[in-house]
Amino acid sequence: MDLGEQIRLLPERPGCYLYKDSSGRIIYVGKARNLKNRVRQYFQSSRNLTAKVLAMVSQIAEIEHIVTDTETEALVLESNLIKKHKPKYNIRLRDDKHYPYLRLTLTEQWPRLVVTRSMKKDGSRYFGPFTSSQAMWETMKLARRLFPLRTCNDPSRHPRACLQYHIGRCLGPCLPDFDRHAAYADAVRDLQAFLEGRTQEVVARIRARMEQAAENLEFERAAELRDQMRAIEKVTEKQKIIGHEMEDLDAIAYARLYDEACVQVFFVRQGKLVGRDQFIMAGADEMEGGEILAAFIQQHYAQTDFVPREILVSEEVPEAGVLVEWLSSKRGARVVLRRPQRGEKRALVEMVSQNAQEAMAERRQQRELELAATEGALMELQQALGLPRLPHRIECFDISHVQGSEVVASMVVFEGGRPKKEDYRRFKMKVDQNNDFANMAEAVTRRFRRGLAERAARVEGRVKDLAEGRVAEEGVEYGEKFAEFPDLLIIDGGKGQLAYARAAMRELGVDHIPTFGLAKEEELLCAEDRPDWIELPRGSQGLFLLQRIRDEAHRFAITYHRKLHRKATTRSRLDDVPGIGPKRKKALLQHFGSLKAIRAASVEEVAAVPGLNRELAERVKEALGGASQ
Repeated sequence: MDLGEQIRLLPERPGCYLYKDSSGRIIYVGKARNLKNRVRQYFQSSRNLTAKVLAMVSQIAEIEHIVTDTETEALVLESNLIKKHKPKYNIRLRDDKHYPYLRLTLTEQWPRLVVTRSMKKDGSRYFGPFTSSQAMWETMKLARRLFPLRTCNDPSRHPRACLQYHIGRCLGPCLPDFDRHAAYADAVRDLQAFLEGRTQEVVARIRARMEQAAENLEFERAAELRDQMRAIEKVTEKQKIIGHEMEDLDAIAYARLYDEACVQVFFVRQGKLVGRDQFIMAGADEMEGGEILAAFIQQHYAQTDFVPREILVSEEVPEAGVLVEWLSSKRGARVVLRRPQRGEKRALVEMVSQNAQEAMAERRQQRELELAATEGALMELQQALGLPRLPHRIECFDISHVQGSEVVASMVVFEGGRPKKEDYRRFKMKVDQNNDFANMAEAVTRRFRRGLAERAARVEGRVKDLAEGRVAEEGVEYGEKFAEFPDLLIIDGGKGQLAYARAAMRELGVDHIPTFGLAKEEELLCAEDRPDWIELPRGSQGLFLLQRIRDEAHRFAITYHRKLHRKATTRSRLDDVPGIGPKRKKALLQHFGSLKAIRAASVEEVAAVPGLNRELAERVKEALGGASQ
């Protein structure tokens, strides 16, 4: 079906549209109040379209749509689809999945503050995201010092008080005679208010409790509360007063650099500037300022747990009514989105804008320095190794194991001198053996065999099959993960590993790729056709880049090996019993203490464990070889 027919069949209803290229990959996701009218605009006169949009339209091979009941639902769906698929032509928060949050576990009996990398609808209260891990840890450190909540995973497993209790950093809910339930609940409530920026409210409550303790002649308790109140007031003094008429609001502005935009957010709570953060939006070239701000608001507040009463922006935002409706539903109260024209709020937005411009100027300078260093390193490698062209894509292999057990291989990829982590791959060796040479040959063989199969499928026109992950030859699912070959291949090891890797490459017909071995100790390179070792100058950018790549390959390999090793060491014969999963296994071991005790128990005793029955108990006894009576 051609594009004209696909457009004609689109409904005149709210929803999301997905543009796909000839390989079936999603290149753009958009929302619309009227799907047919919105999509048709892309294919009318090209005079009003930017160069970026024209390039996108030229790649559209298929249009998919999802109908929603309202435009607000379409906005939420669009945000989720952009986060999931990361389309090439959408403005998107860069690396937002890596931003840490602070999570207050309100659903637990004794809530605690922990670090997490994702938000879930689990009843907890999330604060963030923090683009700076340093700022997050400073906040965590301050919170633990001011509000003595537990830090352990399970207080029921600690019959005695820990060091945190003795230094006054925990109220000690693990203690058998713990009777300060109200104090713990107060600490949880105060911590939540503190992290939300409501410090005056926290101080007022602590002062009231301090005065009550003094009236009750509990002077030690009153002194503790006094010290806590003074510490919070000291933190509050550092917060800049913006305006007495301002309550809770976020002020947002941006600065642009090439295809990126730096968005700054200032957080004002109860009239005080309590913090700020900055985010990088990718794919912002040729986009209007309002579109950048709209995309940021949509994606940022979709992953935060708190929406302020008012949001100030530096430019008018398109489709502001839909955003306001969505933000209001998320907050549970009316949200105001405005561009201030005068007064204190206008001055605040201008200050945010200036900070965004300064941050982007620093980013530009940093990028220029990094680019110069990277280009210099790649040129050094090209010259020292005699490469036919600049090694834009470099791959490195490493092997990790302990005496031949749980053998794994890693493949890391650097493009333009930077890690390309989405292209990292790891291999679990099919035959565990204490032979690094054979393992390296297997890893290289599997990598290039997959790549050749993907290239062949692409040539044969089975591109859509690849994109959809359909089963190809030998029962292996092929995509396009291995189709791109490196300009330079580094083998972590000496001449032995290199010789086996090159033999595997010759067998597959890919031995034209420049390949070198990198010795761990001497930091020397070896090549198959060069008898002498190649030594790069100490302190050179080229050697530094190779060390980074080699260290990253080693880290990636050993992380995978440790994961498999931990899994293997925690396995027992219970793992092979049908119907016994992790929960039942844990229940059995907690009840009996060891496999020996389970083996000695009767079927009735095993069946009495919560979650088990007689049939499962008989299976367990049979697997462990114990007496059934």
